[in-house]
Amino acid sequence: MTAQEKKYVQMTTTPVRKLVARFALPSIVCMLMTSFYNMVDTYFVSRLNTQSIAAVGIVFSYMGIIQAVSFFFGHGSGNFISRALGARKTQDAQTMASTGLFSALIVSSALALVCLAFKPTVLRAFGATESILPYASRYLNYILVGTPFTSGSIVLNNQMRLQGNARLSMIGILSGGVLNVILDPIFIFALDMGVAGAGLATAVSQFCCFVFMMHLTGRGGGIAILPSAFSLTRTRIREIAAGGLPSLFRQGLMFLSLICLNNLASGYGDHCVAAFSVVSRIMAIASALLIGFGQGFQPVCGFNYGAGRFDRVRSALKFTLGVGTAYALIFALVASVFAEPFVNLFTGGDEDVLRLGVRILRWQCLSFPLCGVIIGTNMFLQNIRRTWPAVAVAAARQGLFFIPAALLGNLFGAVAGLSASQAVSDACAFVFCLPFLIAAYRALK
Repeated sequence: MTAQEKKYVQMTTTPVRKLVARFALPSIVCMLMTSFYNMVDTYFVSRLNTQSIAAVGIVFSYMGIIQAVSFFFGHGSGNFISRALGARKTQDAQTMASTGLFSALIVSSALALVCLAFKPTVLRAFGATESILPYASRYLNYILVGTPFTSGSIVLNNQMRLQGNARLSMIGILSGGVLNVILDPIFIFALDMGVAGAGLATAVSQFCCFVFMMHLTGRGGGIAILPSAFSLTRTRIREIAAGGLPSLFRQGLMFLSLICLNNLASGYGDHCVAAFSVVSRIMAIASALLIGFGQGFQPVCGFNYGAGRFDRVRSALKFTLGVGTAYALIFALVASVFAEPFVNLFTGGDEDVLRLGVRILRWQCLSFPLCGVIIGTNMFLQNIRRTWPAVAVAAARQGLFFIPAALLGNLFGAVAGLSASQAVSDACAFVFCLPFLIAAYRALK
């Protein structure tokens, strides 16, 4: 029996709870490491000044664009690969793997060049004030250089994970995260590069991560990446779009929401931009755990849906939604109680940032338990190729409801209204996603 045949038997016969949990652990580590890059940068630059903290938050909007593009190609190709392997179409899976990766490298490199050419305009559009702009510019310079490697790492991570090789993807992503932690204090403080050092550390770490992950492809019964297999046909574009559009909308709208939030917050001063930046990092870590567990469900869902084992898909879905909701509730309670020490880790002693950050974090914790169902539903619909319902659910939390909530909150409640906008958006998105979840679940017969 070949390695790929063993993989098929494992994915279609192992008890689903055990299988989801097995894939969830490395997926959680991968998601934590993806969020960790910006978290580590925020922690170290908080020792510099408030403008540096805000600069990292401003540039995170650009990272949102790159993540949106990367998840589009990574999830789009990865979901196809998962179903193809479940249907035992190995050659189709290999062609899609190479096509998805090299397409992402081309598109992300083009985006980096455009942002480099119009850098001041782009940063102002992201919400940078004149006092934040010089710091954001220095940080962004190196982030732009590392863009294709960041994109490639995200694509490879998702492809490997959706093949059932979450442990290998975890090793690759973990290597980059550890290196970033080591390099940040060296470049920022030892070499006295300031916020630019944080950008350089991230770029170097992402390059090393990408090289290492390319080395890991093809192992563990996975699909090897071959330049000769690249083939961007109309059919493959449709398949990538079918699996990747929900991720593109989810990540892309998150980027638009960040821009909207930064621009609104900048009207109240640099400390307000910094406070939202700090809380977004904390919630990114919390969401990474939730998304990581959901990603443990995705290869189980994709393989068994492709193999026609809908009973296993239903069981895995119920388990994932239950665990996700329980975790989100526990985190919300803990973070609400210990909001002040959490936020204080990243404020650099700025009392204004601390006071406002605590208020924002507690508002977001109020609705976070609902996210277990929202995120789980989106992943479920995406994996079973219900593209437009998945797009609708993905758009709901970060765009359809959040942007109007932020604009109305700012109009009628100023900073207090902005602080509550994510909680309002989450509540609306939860109600919105339930009919899609129920209809798709009932259709699995």
